[in-house]
Amino acid sequence: MSKKPKTPSLIASNKKARHEFFIEETFEAGLELLGWEVKAIRAGKMRITESYVIFKNGEAFLFGSHIQPLISTSTHHVADPLRTRKLLLHRREIDKLFGMVNQKGHACVALKVYWNHGRVKCEVALAKGKKLHDKRATLKERDYQRDKQRGFKNLA
Repeated sequence: MSKKPKTPSLIASNKKARHEFFIEETFEAGLELLGWEVKAIRAGKMRITESYVIFKNGEAFLFGSHIQPLISTSTHHVADPLRTRKLLLHRREIDKLFGMVNQKGHACVALKVYWNHGRVKCEVALAKGKKLHDKRATLKERDYQRDKQRGFKNLA
């Protein structure tokens, strides 16, 4: 009996980031979590809509992610749902992200969090902010593509 390769399963995504930013490059990072956080994530209690990456002392941290503690979490431990969590990246990746974020207009945002071989991974992106007219153009292009697909379906 052969084992199937596990495909990454999505935990949370940040759809707003693709609307607010031009995504230039993405990186896969591990997350340093506590036991109650892993249990809550398995129950689907994580949100990353307003989260971004900050750099401190040569390390990267995920700021603004929210993990809602379960009721069954240990009673002697006070759970902080908005705790800043350490991102596990290679030194070269941290240096590259830090250098680009210091340039004007660049930011580092979390795009999605998913399971990969039993570990929680976070996809972070080096992004550049969009102007209002860029956002309008993106919406217009998406509507055009949707209408074009509908037209092809009606012909078939």
